[in-house]
Amino acid sequence: MAKQQEPAPTILPRDQHSISRKQIDEDTLKVLYRLHRHGQLAYLVGGSVRDLLLGRKPKDFDIGTDATPARVRRLFRNCFLVGKRFRLAHIRFAGNKLIEVATFRRHPSEDELPEDPDEHFHFVQNVFGSPREDAFRRDFTINALFYNIADFSIIDHVGGLQDLRDRRIRVIGDPLVRFEEDPVRMLRALEFAARLDFRLDQTILEGIAEKKEWIATAAPARIREEILELFRHQVAGPVLKQCRELGVLPHLLAGYRGTDESIELLAKIDNRTASGIAVEESFAIAAMFLRRYMDNCPPSPDVPISEALHKANEIIIPHCRYFSIAQGIRHQARELLVGCFRLARGRGIRGERRFLQHPLTPKSFELFNLWAEVRPDLAPLTKEWQKAIKSPAPQKDITRRPRRKRRKKTTRQQAKPAPRK
Repeated sequence: MAKQQEPAPTILPRDQHSISRKQIDEDTLKVLYRLHRHGQLAYLVGGSVRDLLLGRKPKDFDIGTDATPARVRRLFRNCFLVGKRFRLAHIRFAGNKLIEVATFRRHPSEDELPEDPDEHFHFVQNVFGSPREDAFRRDFTINALFYNIADFSIIDHVGGLQDLRDRRIRVIGDPLVRFEEDPVRMLRALEFAARLDFRLDQTILEGIAEKKEWIATAAPARIREEILELFRHQVAGPVLKQCRELGVLPHLLAGYRGTDESIELLAKIDNRTASGIAVEESFAIAAMFLRRYMDNCPPSPDVPISEALHKANEIIIPHCRYFSIAQGIRHQARELLVGCFRLARGRGIRGERRFLQHPLTPKSFELFNLWAEVRPDLAPLTKEWQKAIKSPAPQKDITRRPRRKRRKKTTRQQAKPAPRK
Protein backbone atom coordinates (compact mmCIF):
# COMPACT_ATOMS: atom_id res chain seq x y z
CA MET A 1 0.00 0.00 0.00
CA ALA A 2 1.33 3.42 -0.98
CA LYS A 3 2.18 5.70 1.90
CA GLN A 4 -0.37 8.48 2.36
CA GLN A 5 1.10 11.80 1.30
CA GLU A 6 1.17 14.50 3.96
CA PRO A 7 -0.66 17.73 3.11
CA ALA A 8 1.59 20.47 1.81
CA PRO A 9 2.15 23.50 4.05
CA THR A 10 0.34 26.76 3.39
CA ILE A 11 2.79 29.36 2.11
CA LEU A 12 1.91 33.04 1.91
CA PRO A 13 4.22 35.01 -0.40
CA ARG A 14 5.36 38.49 0.54
CA ASP A 15 2.47 40.28 -1.19
CA GLN A 16 -0.17 38.27 0.71
CA HIS A 17 0.74 39.12 4.31
CA SER A 18 1.40 42.23 6.37
CA ILE A 19 4.83 41.52 7.89
CA SER A 20 7.56 43.96 6.87
CA ARG A 21 11.27 43.79 7.69
CA LYS A 22 10.93 47.29 9.14
CA GLN A 23 8.96 45.70 12.01
CA ILE A 24 11.73 43.24 12.82
CA ASP A 25 14.56 44.06 15.20
CA GLU A 26 17.73 45.12 13.36
CA ASP A 27 20.05 42.69 15.18
CA THR A 28 17.61 39.84 14.56
CA LEU A 29 17.76 40.60 10.84
CA LYS A 30 21.56 40.48 10.99
CA VAL A 31 21.44 36.96 12.43
CA LEU A 32 18.85 35.80 9.91
CA TYR A 33 20.83 37.16 6.96
CA ARG A 34 24.14 35.67 8.10
CA LEU A 35 22.60 32.21 8.54
CA HIS A 36 20.99 32.50 5.10
CA ARG A 37 24.24 33.64 3.41
CA HIS A 38 26.00 30.55 4.79
CA GLY A 39 23.44 28.19 3.25
CA GLN A 40 21.32 27.58 6.37
CA LEU A 41 17.56 27.84 6.73
CA ALA A 42 16.76 30.94 8.79
CA TYR A 43 13.22 31.47 10.04
CA LEU A 44 11.63 33.89 12.44
CA VAL A 45 9.56 31.57 14.65
CA GLY A 46 6.97 31.43 17.40
CA GLY A 47 5.16 34.27 19.08
CA SER A 48 6.91 37.03 17.15
CA VAL A 49 5.35 35.89 13.84
CA ARG A 50 1.95 35.60 15.52
CA ASP A 51 2.18 39.08 17.04
CA LEU A 52 3.37 40.72 13.81
CA LEU A 53 0.46 39.19 11.90
CA LEU A 54 -1.93 40.51 14.57
CA GLY A 55 -0.42 43.99 14.39
CA ARG A 56 1.09 43.73 17.88
CA LYS A 57 4.65 44.55 18.93
CA PRO A 58 6.55 41.32 19.79
CA LYS A 59 8.23 41.09 23.18
CA ASP A 60 11.23 39.39 21.59
CA PHE A 61 12.29 37.68 18.37
CA ASP A 62 13.33 34.02 18.24
CA ILE A 63 15.05 32.30 15.33
CA GLY A 64 14.81 28.72 14.07
CA THR A 65 17.44 27.16 11.83
CA ASP A 66 18.67 23.82 10.49
CA ALA A 67 22.19 24.70 11.67
CA THR A 68 23.31 22.78 14.75
CA PRO A 69 24.19 24.76 17.89
CA ALA A 70 27.89 24.09 17.25
CA ARG A 71 27.54 25.38 13.68
CA VAL A 72 25.81 28.56 14.91
CA ARG A 73 28.65 29.14 17.37
CA ARG A 74 31.21 28.90 14.57
CA LEU A 75 29.30 31.47 12.50
CA PHE A 76 29.02 34.07 15.28
CA ARG A 77 31.92 35.20 17.44
CA ASN A 78 29.45 36.76 19.90
CA CYS A 79 27.62 33.44 20.41
CA PHE A 80 27.58 31.12 23.41
CA LEU A 81 25.63 27.92 23.99
CA VAL A 82 23.27 27.44 26.94
CA GLY A 83 21.23 24.59 28.37
CA LYS A 84 22.46 21.19 29.47
CA ARG A 85 19.35 19.37 28.27
CA PHE A 86 18.04 21.65 25.52
CA ARG A 87 21.02 23.20 23.71
CA LEU A 88 20.36 26.72 22.45
CA ALA A 89 22.57 29.37 20.91
CA HIS A 90 22.44 32.87 22.41
CA ILE A 91 23.96 35.66 20.33
CA ARG A 92 24.90 38.71 22.37
CA PHE A 93 24.65 42.28 21.13
CA ALA A 94 25.26 45.67 22.72
CA GLY A 95 23.34 46.45 25.88
CA ASN A 96 23.24 42.78 26.98
CA LYS A 97 20.63 42.06 24.28
CA LEU A 98 20.34 38.35 23.43
CA ILE A 99 18.98 36.77 20.27
CA GLU A 100 17.97 33.13 20.80
CA VAL A 101 18.65 30.68 17.98
CA ALA A 102 17.20 27.15 18.21
CA THR A 103 17.90 24.23 15.92
CA PHE A 104 14.78 22.56 14.50
CA ARG A 105 13.82 19.51 16.56
CA ARG A 106 11.61 16.46 16.03
CA HIS A 107 9.98 13.70 18.07
CA PRO A 108 12.17 10.56 17.98
CA SER A 109 10.64 7.19 17.20
CA GLU A 110 10.34 4.53 19.90
CA ASP A 111 13.25 2.47 18.58
CA GLU A 112 15.54 5.52 18.73
CA LEU A 113 15.13 6.04 22.47
CA PRO A 114 17.98 4.99 24.81
CA GLU A 115 17.53 1.85 26.88
CA ASP A 116 17.79 3.81 30.13
CA PRO A 117 14.43 5.62 30.72
CA ASP A 118 16.24 8.30 32.75
CA GLU A 119 17.98 9.42 29.57
CA HIS A 120 14.80 9.75 27.52
CA PHE A 121 14.01 13.37 28.38
CA HIS A 122 17.48 14.65 27.50
CA PHE A 123 17.51 12.61 24.29
CA VAL A 124 14.04 13.71 23.16
CA GLN A 125 14.93 17.38 23.58
CA ASN A 126 17.96 17.17 21.29
CA VAL A 127 16.89 15.18 18.22
CA PHE A 128 17.28 17.56 15.30
CA GLY A 129 14.72 17.56 12.51
CA SER A 130 13.06 19.49 9.72
CA PRO A 131 11.02 22.71 10.02
CA ARG A 132 7.80 20.72 9.55
CA GLU A 133 8.75 18.27 12.30
CA ASP A 134 9.65 21.20 14.54
CA ALA A 135 6.27 22.84 13.91
CA PHE A 136 4.42 19.75 15.11
CA ARG A 137 6.45 19.73 18.36
CA ARG A 138 5.13 23.17 19.35
CA ASP A 139 2.20 23.74 21.67
CA PHE A 140 -0.43 25.82 19.83
CA THR A 141 -1.07 26.32 16.13
CA ILE A 142 -0.76 30.10 16.32
CA ASN A 143 2.75 29.70 17.80
CA ALA A 144 3.99 27.40 15.00
CA LEU A 145 4.16 29.92 12.13
CA PHE A 146 7.46 30.62 10.35
CA TYR A 147 8.72 33.71 8.51
CA ASN A 148 11.36 32.73 5.92
CA ILE A 149 14.04 35.38 5.43
CA ALA A 150 15.01 33.81 2.08
CA ASP A 151 11.84 34.95 0.28
CA PHE A 152 9.93 36.80 3.07
CA SER A 153 7.10 34.25 3.00
CA ILE A 154 4.96 32.87 5.85
CA ILE A 155 5.02 29.07 6.20
CA ASP A 156 2.19 27.30 8.05
CA HIS A 157 2.30 23.52 8.60
CA VAL A 158 -0.45 23.21 11.24
CA GLY A 159 -3.34 25.51 10.30
CA GLY A 160 -2.26 28.41 12.46
CA LEU A 161 -3.16 31.06 9.88
CA GLN A 162 -6.80 29.96 9.84
CA ASP A 163 -6.88 29.88 13.65
CA LEU A 164 -5.57 33.46 13.68
CA ARG A 165 -8.42 34.47 11.38
CA ASP A 166 -10.92 32.58 13.58
CA ARG A 167 -9.33 34.03 16.76
CA ARG A 168 -9.05 30.54 18.23
CA ILE A 169 -6.52 28.80 20.50
CA ARG A 170 -6.00 25.21 19.36
CA VAL A 171 -3.49 22.59 20.54
CA ILE A 172 -1.29 20.83 17.98
CA GLY A 173 -2.17 17.15 18.31
CA ASP A 174 -4.27 15.51 21.02
CA PRO A 175 -4.72 17.90 24.00
CA LEU A 176 -4.85 14.99 26.46
CA VAL A 177 -1.44 13.75 25.30
CA ARG A 178 0.08 17.24 25.06
CA PHE A 179 -1.17 18.22 28.54
CA GLU A 180 0.33 15.04 30.00
CA GLU A 181 3.66 15.84 28.28
CA ASP A 182 3.63 19.35 29.78
CA PRO A 183 0.79 20.28 32.20
CA VAL A 184 1.82 23.96 32.10
CA ARG A 185 0.31 24.09 28.59
CA MET A 186 -3.12 24.24 30.24
CA LEU A 187 -2.20 27.50 31.97
CA ARG A 188 -0.55 28.85 28.83
CA ALA A 189 -3.69 28.17 26.81
CA LEU A 190 -5.73 30.27 29.26
CA GLU A 191 -3.05 32.99 29.21
CA PHE A 192 -3.00 33.27 25.40
CA ALA A 193 -6.79 33.35 25.22
CA ALA A 194 -6.87 36.23 27.71
CA ARG A 195 -3.93 38.14 26.20
CA LEU A 196 -5.16 37.93 22.62
CA ASP A 197 -8.90 37.92 23.34
CA PHE A 198 -9.21 34.57 21.54
CA ARG A 199 -11.60 31.74 22.31
CA LEU A 200 -10.43 28.33 23.48
CA ASP A 201 -11.09 25.36 21.22
CA GLN A 202 -13.59 22.94 22.73
CA THR A 203 -10.98 20.16 22.79
CA ILE A 204 -8.82 22.32 25.08
CA LEU A 205 -11.68 22.84 27.54
CA GLU A 206 -12.38 19.09 27.55
CA GLY A 207 -8.67 18.33 28.02
CA ILE A 208 -8.39 20.73 30.98
CA ALA A 209 -11.48 19.19 32.59
CA GLU A 210 -9.87 15.74 32.41
CA LYS A 211 -6.24 16.61 33.17
CA LYS A 212 -6.46 19.60 35.53
CA GLU A 213 -4.97 17.66 38.47
CA TRP A 214 -1.77 17.16 36.46
CA ILE A 215 -0.80 20.80 36.83
CA ALA A 216 0.19 20.04 40.44
CA THR A 217 2.94 17.78 39.06
CA ALA A 218 4.63 20.60 37.11
CA ALA A 219 7.92 21.98 38.41
CA PRO A 220 7.24 24.75 40.96
CA ALA A 221 9.82 27.00 39.26
CA ARG A 222 7.86 26.86 35.99
CA ILE A 223 4.53 27.55 37.69
CA ARG A 224 6.08 30.49 39.53
CA GLU A 225 7.38 31.97 36.26
CA GLU A 226 4.04 31.47 34.50
CA ILE A 227 2.18 33.20 37.34
CA LEU A 228 4.56 36.15 37.06
CA GLU A 229 3.94 36.20 33.30
CA LEU A 230 0.23 36.60 34.00
CA PHE A 231 0.97 39.74 36.01
CA ARG A 232 3.46 41.07 33.45
CA HIS A 233 0.92 40.66 30.64
CA GLN A 234 -1.89 42.21 32.71
CA VAL A 235 -4.11 39.10 32.64
CA ALA A 236 -3.70 37.73 36.19
CA GLY A 237 -7.29 38.61 37.13
CA PRO A 238 -9.14 36.98 34.20
CA VAL A 239 -6.85 33.94 33.96
CA LEU A 240 -7.03 33.04 37.66
CA LYS A 241 -10.78 33.62 37.56
CA GLN A 242 -11.06 31.12 34.71
CA CYS A 243 -8.79 28.73 36.60
CA ARG A 244 -11.27 28.88 39.46
CA GLU A 245 -14.23 28.27 37.15
CA LEU A 246 -12.52 25.29 35.46
CA GLY A 247 -11.41 23.75 38.77
CA VAL A 248 -7.69 24.29 38.09
CA LEU A 249 -7.01 26.77 40.90
CA PRO A 250 -6.71 24.31 43.86
CA HIS A 251 -4.06 22.33 41.93
CA LEU A 252 -2.26 25.44 40.69
CA LEU A 253 -2.07 27.53 43.90
CA ALA A 254 -3.02 25.49 46.92
CA GLY A 255 -3.19 28.41 49.37
CA TYR A 256 -4.98 30.87 47.10
CA ARG A 257 -8.77 30.95 47.43
CA GLY A 258 -9.61 33.14 44.44
CA THR A 259 -12.68 34.82 45.93
CA ASP A 260 -14.56 37.42 43.87
CA GLU A 261 -12.96 40.26 45.85
CA SER A 262 -9.48 38.78 45.47
CA ILE A 263 -9.92 38.35 41.71
CA GLU A 264 -11.21 41.91 41.45
CA LEU A 265 -8.11 43.17 43.26
CA LEU A 266 -5.88 41.34 40.79
CA ALA A 267 -7.79 42.96 37.92
CA LYS A 268 -7.03 46.36 39.51
CA ILE A 269 -3.35 45.43 39.58
CA ASP A 270 -3.54 44.41 35.91
CA ASN A 271 -4.82 47.91 35.14
CA ARG A 272 -2.01 49.39 37.23
CA THR A 273 0.57 47.37 35.25
CA ALA A 274 -1.04 48.44 31.96
CA SER A 275 -0.56 52.07 33.01
CA GLY A 276 3.21 51.52 33.01
CA ILE A 277 3.94 50.54 36.63
CA ALA A 278 5.94 47.31 36.65
CA VAL A 279 4.61 44.76 39.12
CA GLU A 280 7.04 43.30 41.65
CA GLU A 281 6.68 39.72 42.82
CA SER A 282 6.31 40.75 46.48
CA PHE A 283 3.45 43.10 45.52
CA ALA A 284 1.75 40.34 43.50
CA ILE A 285 2.04 37.83 46.37
CA ALA A 286 0.66 40.30 48.91
CA ALA A 287 -2.24 41.10 46.58
CA MET A 288 -3.12 37.43 46.08
CA PHE A 289 -3.27 36.73 49.81
CA LEU A 290 -4.59 40.07 51.13
CA ARG A 291 -8.23 38.95 51.41
CA ARG A 292 -7.28 35.74 53.23
CA TYR A 293 -4.99 37.71 55.55
CA MET A 294 -7.69 40.24 56.42
CA ASP A 295 -10.11 37.39 57.17
CA ASN A 296 -7.60 35.63 59.45
CA CYS A 297 -6.38 38.84 61.12
CA PRO A 298 -9.28 41.34 61.31
CA PRO A 299 -7.85 44.87 61.73
CA SER A 300 -8.36 46.06 65.29
CA PRO A 301 -6.43 48.25 67.77
CA ASP A 302 -6.65 45.32 70.20
CA VAL A 303 -4.59 43.04 67.94
CA PRO A 304 -0.85 43.52 68.65
CA ILE A 305 1.55 43.88 65.76
CA SER A 306 3.32 40.69 66.85
CA GLU A 307 0.08 38.77 66.20
CA ALA A 308 -0.35 40.49 62.82
CA LEU A 309 3.20 39.50 61.85
CA HIS A 310 2.59 35.92 62.95
CA LYS A 311 -0.59 35.63 60.86
CA ALA A 312 1.19 37.08 57.81
CA ASN A 313 3.99 34.53 58.16
CA GLU A 314 1.47 31.69 58.46
CA ILE A 315 0.07 32.63 55.05
CA ILE A 316 3.18 33.74 53.18
CA ILE A 317 5.82 31.21 54.27
CA PRO A 318 4.21 28.00 52.85
CA HIS A 319 3.71 29.66 49.46
CA CYS A 320 7.26 31.04 49.35
CA ARG A 321 8.87 27.79 50.48
CA TYR A 322 7.00 25.73 47.88
CA PHE A 323 8.08 28.06 45.07
CA SER A 324 11.61 28.65 46.48
CA ILE A 325 11.04 32.40 46.69
CA ALA A 326 13.93 34.39 48.17
CA GLN A 327 13.69 35.55 51.76
CA GLY A 328 13.92 39.22 50.73
CA ILE A 329 10.81 38.93 48.53
CA ARG A 330 9.00 37.02 51.27
CA HIS A 331 9.91 39.69 53.81
CA GLN A 332 8.59 42.47 51.58
CA ALA A 333 5.32 40.63 50.91
CA ARG A 334 4.83 40.13 54.65
CA GLU A 335 5.54 43.81 55.37
CA LEU A 336 3.02 44.86 52.72
CA LEU A 337 0.34 42.71 54.36
CA VAL A 338 1.13 44.07 57.84
CA GLY A 339 1.18 47.58 56.40
CA CYS A 340 -2.35 47.08 55.04
CA PHE A 341 -3.38 45.78 58.48
CA ARG A 342 -2.06 48.98 60.12
CA LEU A 343 -3.82 51.16 57.53
CA ALA A 344 -7.12 49.30 57.90
CA ARG A 345 -7.28 49.71 61.68
CA GLY A 346 -7.10 53.52 61.42
CA ARG A 347 -5.01 56.37 62.68
CA GLY A 348 -3.95 57.48 66.12
CA ILE A 349 -2.68 54.11 67.32
CA ARG A 350 0.64 53.65 69.07
CA GLY A 351 3.55 53.24 66.66
CA GLU A 352 2.04 55.40 63.93
CA ARG A 353 5.03 57.73 63.65
CA ARG A 354 7.44 54.84 63.16
CA PHE A 355 5.07 53.26 60.62
CA LEU A 356 4.91 56.46 58.56
CA GLN A 357 8.71 56.47 58.32
CA HIS A 358 8.93 52.82 57.18
CA PRO A 359 10.30 52.56 53.60
CA LEU A 360 7.52 50.14 52.51
CA THR A 361 4.66 52.26 53.85
CA PRO A 362 4.03 54.12 50.54
CA LYS A 363 3.81 50.79 48.69
CA SER A 364 1.54 49.35 51.40
CA PHE A 365 -0.70 52.37 50.94
CA GLU A 366 -0.74 51.80 47.17
CA LEU A 367 -1.94 48.23 47.68
CA PHE A 368 -4.42 49.33 50.34
CA ASN A 369 -5.76 52.01 48.01
CA LEU A 370 -6.49 49.38 45.35
CA TRP A 371 -8.11 47.21 48.02
CA ALA A 372 -10.30 50.17 49.03
CA GLU A 373 -11.56 50.36 45.43
CA VAL A 374 -12.77 46.79 45.89
CA ARG A 375 -14.04 47.52 49.43
CA PRO A 376 -15.60 51.03 49.30
CA ASP A 377 -16.18 51.01 53.07
CA LEU A 378 -12.41 51.53 53.44
CA ALA A 379 -12.34 54.63 51.21
CA PRO A 380 -12.58 57.17 54.08
CA LEU A 381 -9.44 55.66 55.63
CA THR A 382 -7.44 56.20 52.43
CA LYS A 383 -8.21 59.93 52.56
CA GLU A 384 -7.13 60.13 56.21
CA TRP A 385 -3.85 58.34 55.55
CA GLN A 386 -2.96 60.06 52.29
CA LYS A 387 -2.00 63.39 53.83
CA ALA A 388 -0.14 61.75 56.69
CA ILE A 389 1.96 59.59 54.33
CA LYS A 390 2.79 62.47 52.02
CA SER A 391 3.81 64.77 54.86
CA PRO A 392 4.53 62.77 58.03
CA ALA A 393 4.70 64.67 61.32
CA PRO A 394 8.25 65.81 62.09
CA GLN A 395 10.07 64.14 64.91
CA LYS A 396 10.30 66.11 68.13
CA ASP A 397 13.72 67.63 68.67
CA ILE A 398 14.64 66.31 72.05
CA THR A 399 17.60 68.30 73.45
CA ARG A 400 19.61 66.34 75.92
CA ARG A 401 21.76 67.94 78.59
CA PRO A 402 25.43 67.46 77.82
CA ARG A 403 27.02 64.71 79.83
CA ARG A 404 29.25 65.95 82.62
CA LYS A 405 32.84 65.01 82.18
CA ARG A 406 34.25 63.13 85.12
CA ARG A 407 37.43 64.59 86.47
CA LYS A 408 40.30 62.22 86.68
CA LYS A 409 41.47 61.59 90.17
CA THR A 410 45.00 62.55 90.99
CA THR A 411 47.42 60.17 92.59
CA ARG A 412 46.92 61.93 95.91
CA GLN A 413 43.13 61.68 95.64
CA GLN A 414 43.27 58.01 94.67
CA ALA A 415 45.47 57.15 97.66
CA LYS A 416 43.36 56.07 100.59
CA PRO A 417 44.23 57.55 103.98
CA ALA A 418 45.66 55.12 106.44
CA PRO A 419 43.17 54.06 109.06
CA ARG A 420 43.60 55.66 112.50
CA LYS A 421 44.78 53.49 115.31
